[in-house]
Amino acid sequence: MTSASALAGNQPRARHALAGAVAGVLAAAVAIGAAQVAAGLTVPESSPVVAVGQAAIDLTPPPVKDFAISAFGTADKTVLLGGILVVLAVYAALVGVLAVRRLAIGMWGLALFAFIGLVAALTRPDSTAEYIVPTLAGAAAGAFALAWLARAAGRLGPPRPPAPAPAPAPAPAPAPETLTPPDLPTPPDAAEAAPDAAPAAAPPAAYSFTYLPNPDDPGSSPGPARRRFLVGSGIAAAAAVAGTVAGRELATRRDVTLARARLRFPRPAVAAPPLPAGTDLHIPGLSSFITPNGSFYRVDTALLLPQVDPSSWQLRIHGMVQREVTISFAELLRRPLIEDYLTLTCVSDPVGGPYVGNAKWLGASLAGLIRQARPRAGASQLLCTSVDGFTSGTPLQVVLDGRDALLAVAMNGTALPVEHGFPARMVVPGLYGYVSATKWVTDIEVTTFADASAYWAERGWSQQAPIKTESRIDVPAIGSTLRPGPTPVAGVAWAQHKGVAAVEVRVDRGPWHEARLAAVPDIDTWRQWVWEWQATPGDHVLEARATDQTGYTQTAVQAQPPPNGASGYPSAAVTVRGS
Repeated sequence: MTSASALAGNQPRARHALAGAVAGVLAAAVAIGAAQVAAGLTVPESSPVVAVGQAAIDLTPPPVKDFAISAFGTADKTVLLGGILVVLAVYAALVGVLAVRRLAIGMWGLALFAFIGLVAALTRPDSTAEYIVPTLAGAAAGAFALAWLARAAGRLGPPRPPAPAPAPAPAPAPAPETLTPPDLPTPPDAAEAAPDAAPAAAPPAAYSFTYLPNPDDPGSSPGPARRRFLVGSGIAAAAAVAGTVAGRELATRRDVTLARARLRFPRPAVAAPPLPAGTDLHIPGLSSFITPNGSFYRVDTALLLPQVDPSSWQLRIHGMVQREVTISFAELLRRPLIEDYLTLTCVSDPVGGPYVGNAKWLGASLAGLIRQARPRAGASQLLCTSVDGFTSGTPLQVVLDGRDALLAVAMNGTALPVEHGFPARMVVPGLYGYVSATKWVTDIEVTTFADASAYWAERGWSQQAPIKTESRIDVPAIGSTLRPGPTPVAGVAWAQHKGVAAVEVRVDRGPWHEARLAAVPDIDTWRQWVWEWQATPGDHVLEARATDQTGYTQTAVQAQPPPNGASGYPSAAVTVRGS
């Protein structure tokens, strides 16, 4: 076979494989759409894509999670879901190719994916029998679509090989050589001498593939088969889109936006102290004293934000207590509410990173609720559980030591945003969020650190996580090009429940210079600072360090976030040009 003939023979097979891959991807899309509808009708969190994504988050090693947070920030969940869909598309394409060759193999591939979805859904901490419905519904719809599309793709080829051409007749034996005298005429040629003799056979032509329709299937001819596959593919794509949109709309019906808007909070029994003059230095580029809700950092493990109706929310306090307590949201709002400015920090925050923010919180005293349950002697930990199954372990003694540990219901004057824990979350100043700031909290077990480990403690993070005294340079931004002369170097520093006493700045590892501090209402918030630098031409590195009110100065020793928070001096490399 010549190379051109081989290429011609391979083209139908390539089209055949491509059609199988398209069939597999479309069948997977139909399955996801059907699963989304079923999840919208039952439990949105039971969607197999979400369940597999949550399982991936839980099973991912902490170093990989740290990399994802540092590389993608708050978009880490979007990247994860995108990666899951890409892997699913590749897997589905392979299943489709196999299904066109042999449908049973493709169905086994689909069954394997359904099994993974079922395991992921049923192993969620809050799973119920309803969690199997979306995966089963998606598997059934996907199996139907795969069977139909695989059969339609199979009719496109590859074509049957042509029947072998008949063997050529053997060439006649050459006649014996005859000598002809030069003066005699030349004998007539063979055709003239023997008009009835069979002509010599032509050499066989190179084979080429042609489509031979199945006489028993009128739809198998190339034209109708192709149209049938394209029409079926269009129907499958439309069904997948419709299912996904319908599922989203059904899930949105559980949205708590209207419930948030209807909430009215009573006046706090303890109002936040008035902000003293000079709390905000109003320097362009410097983080404001109060972080707006829309700018407040979000780091959690929830792929799908829990939609918790306050009318059905309850908090249970149990375990090593003399009296179990269960409280509804309405009962929570009838308790004396406390308003205070508190800074939260994520343990994943690198030196100089963005995962820290300050807000005005409103909530009930967490210490008051715990004391109402009367913890037993020996208890050391509050194992707090979110509605989506996430757990954090809060030191009991810290909650009871007099600081404003809150079961918060509002943030900066409005009901908690859903992404920040609506309808209720924990806020404990002085501790990293992974041990103190459980969102969507519904359960608190009074226990010991020896008897129970929370989500991140099981993955190697410290059980006790006091926030380290840290600072950050906001102005000038890293990599800035500046002009010589007076230049403000400004940022924020924090040492929750200890208070910031001083901030110093140095240039190119020279002497430290004390910065001017902004005013603060109390010791549980961050503090702005500024130092006027007489910038000179050249490349420079600025560094800062904070000292808290206990006398501890931020260390230069560099440490990564695991297992108990980052440390080191924040720095900003800048260039000064001109004269």
